[in-house]
Amino acid sequence: METAEIRRRWLAYFEGKGHTVVDSAPLIHDDPNLLFVNAGMVPFKPYLLGQQTPPYTRATSVQKCVRTGDIEEVGKTSRHGTFFQMNGNFSFGDYFKAEAISMAWEFLTSPESAGGLGLRKDSLWATVYQDDDAAHDLWLQLTDLPAERIVRRDEEDNYWSMGVPGPGGPSSEIFLDRGPEYGRDGGPAVDEDRFMEIWNLVFMQHELSAVRSKSDFDIAGNLPQQNIDTGMGLERMASILQGVDNLYEIDQVFPVLDRAAEMAGVEYGATQEQVASRSHPHDVHLRVVADHVRSGLMLIGDGVTPGNEGRGYVLRRMLRRAVRSMRLLGVTEPALPELLPISRDLMGTSYPELVSGWERISQIAYAEEDAFRRTLEAGTSIFDVAATETRKTGGKVLPGAKAFALHDTYGFPIDLTLEMAAEQGLSVDEEGFRTLMTEQRERAKADARAKKSGHADTGVWRELREAGATDWRAYTDLETDGRVVGLVRDGQRVEALEPGQTGQVVLDTTSFYAESGGQIADSGLITFDGGRLEVTDVQRPVKGLVVHTVKVVEGELREGVDARAQVDPTWRIEAAQAHSGTHVVHAALRQVLGPSALQSGSYNKPGYLRLDFQWTGALDAATKSELEEIANLAVRDDLPVSAHWMSLPAAREWGALALFGETYDEDVRVIEIGGPWSRELCGGTHVQHSSQIGALTLTGESSVGSGLRRLEAFVGLNALRHLATERALVAELSGIAGVQPTELKDRVSQMVSRLKEAEREITALKREQAKGATADLAQKAQQVGGVQLVAEVLPGIDGGELRAVAQEVRQQLGDTAAAVALVSTAGAKPVVVVATTSAAREQGVKAGALVKAAATALGGGGGGKDDLAQGGGQDASKAPDALEAIRAAVAGA
Repeated sequence: METAEIRRRWLAYFEGKGHTVVDSAPLIHDDPNLLFVNAGMVPFKPYLLGQQTPPYTRATSVQKCVRTGDIEEVGKTSRHGTFFQMNGNFSFGDYFKAEAISMAWEFLTSPESAGGLGLRKDSLWATVYQDDDAAHDLWLQLTDLPAERIVRRDEEDNYWSMGVPGPGGPSSEIFLDRGPEYGRDGGPAVDEDRFMEIWNLVFMQHELSAVRSKSDFDIAGNLPQQNIDTGMGLERMASILQGVDNLYEIDQVFPVLDRAAEMAGVEYGATQEQVASRSHPHDVHLRVVADHVRSGLMLIGDGVTPGNEGRGYVLRRMLRRAVRSMRLLGVTEPALPELLPISRDLMGTSYPELVSGWERISQIAYAEEDAFRRTLEAGTSIFDVAATETRKTGGKVLPGAKAFALHDTYGFPIDLTLEMAAEQGLSVDEEGFRTLMTEQRERAKADARAKKSGHADTGVWRELREAGATDWRAYTDLETDGRVVGLVRDGQRVEALEPGQTGQVVLDTTSFYAESGGQIADSGLITFDGGRLEVTDVQRPVKGLVVHTVKVVEGELREGVDARAQVDPTWRIEAAQAHSGTHVVHAALRQVLGPSALQSGSYNKPGYLRLDFQWTGALDAATKSELEEIANLAVRDDLPVSAHWMSLPAAREWGALALFGETYDEDVRVIEIGGPWSRELCGGTHVQHSSQIGALTLTGESSVGSGLRRLEAFVGLNALRHLATERALVAELSGIAGVQPTELKDRVSQMVSRLKEAEREITALKREQAKGATADLAQKAQQVGGVQLVAEVLPGIDGGELRAVAQEVRQQLGDTAAAVALVSTAGAKPVVVVATTSAAREQGVKAGALVKAAATALGGGGGGKDDLAQGGGQDASKAPDALEAIRAAVAGA
């Protein structure tokens, strides 16, 4: 049975049982604790935790998920994969254990002709929590399972919690006996390779307190509402029904693996023992390729773009691991153009947006592969320098800091560094490397936590949220009256904030806009009887709660007092100008470049906007001018700006654009500018008519990653100030040049031409001087070992001229064993050239090796042929050291 058919049957079955079919949420979710959606229940957490009232009492979904904690194990085992799909059915205070067990049994065991999966009843087992008599008895009463195939297990295996105080409950897992060829008999407690878990039913019924670990907690009592949360891995079930041993061989994955094997000219099919022992590495590499190509496809499809941190880094790592694995298989040509379309065709049946967004997806993926191929070339040179430095000091271990720099700066995977080091007889300080990686991750996590929660533990914010949601009025008001419901300082609840202190304030009502959707938070004041607070930041650490970071200017603020939130009106209107301006620029982009030029991120602050969009090449001056004109025409035309609330499906049908990387509720806010010209899902503040944006001027366009460009612009008064500054600069330069502003371009062009001509004449003079000095240079040859060596610094000569001089000096030295080593310090970076005679090469003195020695001293790299080689570096002051390194190398040879 095909994977897409299992998915279809699942949704049809539970829809027939009264469940609302909920589309998969994007892999990017607004939970600050999650990089990606990693479980089917994640989109339903607010309902399961009682934070929001669900719009339905029963739901079912097939949720896209990504887990990357064990990414290094992908390909080595049959179970580790990064992307997977989780089938789930959920009840919010509706049915409970009896119905969940009954429906699970019916779906699994009903014949295929009746819409089920047709599993043999005698192959199924169930586990229940050791004290859950009710679940045990229901399995006996409602199914054909005998008592000996219903196993009781402890908290470690059959009790669910989030690891913090809150809801929890026993679970019941369903296992399939795969047969004696997979292991020992005796049920799941004996062998979970033979007895494979296929479904987990969580009975959420308890309120937990004092959670000390997964298996150590206190049960405070029963929840007011009992919920059901279940999950069945789609890929795992597909492997069972398709008769294969692992997720890499199911119909949605194997064709990519098969094509990769064909490209590499290798065969797939090692035993698990061979894979585990690495005696058949082809299979591991092929599995990595198949898994990561699909995961990369799905992540880009949901708006992730490759980057150096967070989600973008995970995507970049996956794509580069796939490309690297193909290179290890011997494939040096681009691989993704061959493999990614196969995955698109396999997954497009279930996720049609992969097909409709293919142009964007493929552009990003292919650009990343091209960038990595260049990275491999650049990083290899840097690695050579590091390896030479290590050997020069007599070492055999490449320092962890060097390996980390290769990884962090050049994107070199550690396995690539390990392999290249082994080829040169070196090992790598892996412990040092991983220590630096851990420190980097911890810094990133700490920064993220600080930004999201003001250094407070999320438990503090959940506690305040349970008291009620913030009445948020940023769309309608600049000032609101409210009450202080919570104060936090250094991550802890406090009773008061005193003058001079900084902390966080939660009001029951506020007019302050909390940072989101690329728009920074409002600025302003919070006042109370006898006191005043300066608001420096506003965030939503948990959904529904608005938190103000403040500095106490005067007065002591205590919980429970009345306070007035006052947004700076100038700040608000200028921020609204910038946000509406971003929508206008985005619409202009799509009008000029086409629908594939989609926004993938933005940043708005008063008077300034930044918009990132998906595009592979730089925009020329004519295109930027056209964009700016279209945007300003939209401002001139005074287009109406309006906000509409509607369901997410209705918004999509209406043609509203969703920003990649954002998650949305069932009801969404659509900002419309000029009717269908600009319709976007957006939670920001906006002007009421486009003319209120004011002037808009583009100030920059640049690359910020593979397939990603960035536009920057000023709006309103900031745009006018920018234009006034440029006008003053033109006037000043015109005065210096002695021409009218309209003649400045021609005058500057003439001056540049004359300057270039003068530089050419100077270069020619230097060339003649250098050639005239070749005889003198040849006479400076010194005997080093058995070789005549000329080693000199020639300032002010470029690399091309340096090569010509080196070859001329070599010719003057005739047939003797000789080497010419010249270093030029022209410009900021030094250049080294070495030329050798055939007699010198016979003695083992080779130009390429000498250049590498010199370039290492200069802090760079280089190479070439045995007779002529060139390199460079970073530090011109090290030129004498470079020549000394050459002398030592010649003496050693």
